[in-house]
Amino acid sequence: VRAGQRLASMLRWTRAWRLPRKGLGSHCPSFARVPVAPSSSGGRGEAEPRPLPLSYRLLDGEAALPAVVFLHGLFGCKTNFNSIAKAFAQQTGRRVLTVDARNHGNSPHSPDMSYEIMSQDLQDLLPRLGLVPCVIVGHSMGGRTAMLLALQRNLAVRQHLLTNLVEEDGRLAWRLNLDALAQHLDKLLTFPQRQESYLGPTLFLLGGNSQFVHPSHHPEIMRLFPRAQIQTVPNAGHWIHAERPQDFIAAIRGFLV
Repeated sequence: VRAGQRLASMLRWTRAWRLPRKGLGSHCPSFARVPVAPSSSGGRGEAEPRPLPLSYRLLDGEAALPAVVFLHGLFGCKTNFNSIAKAFAQQTGRRVLTVDARNHGNSPHSPDMSYEIMSQDLQDLLPRLGLVPCVIVGHSMGGRTAMLLALQRNLAVRQHLLTNLVEEDGRLAWRLNLDALAQHLDKLLTFPQRQESYLGPTLFLLGGNSQFVHPSHHPEIMRLFPRAQIQTVPNAGHWIHAERPQDFIAAIRGFLV
């Protein structure tokens, strides 16, 4: 509950913060305009939401090895994993993919936002890139997306918020689709109910100081992922990859072996 309240507070602050009419100065980078996709849900037809063409970065590696895919958390973007991705590519020789989720980073905006449609986005992207099967590493919202993707397919703070600022026509704007995120925040703070199980190996990496995953969640984790390993990184909060990057890399390398 406390973690959900914190995220809701971050979202309220971001929506309420007034952007200055002028840029942040010469150090503010220039970004391309974020595309906006029309809604594919709602209305009388109740059409299924369509996958979006996600923004991604793919580091080259050995095609014979399963690629490693990094999925960022709520309010994040693919650049959160830049240094981690480079280290993985260099140390393992694998292809490494980082992806912007819909309504985040440079990926298109859409009023449709749920774990189901984020999973569909990846199910559309990964085969097109020739990255099936692959190893998916997700943080927070990205971790839940990875969990749902595995179950469906059975395949193997302000500085943080300010990274989402872009410059459009000489003015600053948010790369985040704040309206869609606010409308669907309750869905993003919970995991969809599923009856099936994923029988492949799975690693749940927890920060020792984080309260996002409680011991009471472990039985449900083991029901959905019977072969799960639950490891804790001491002296780390919710952002393990940022706070303890070497421990983060070591834990995932150990899992890959």
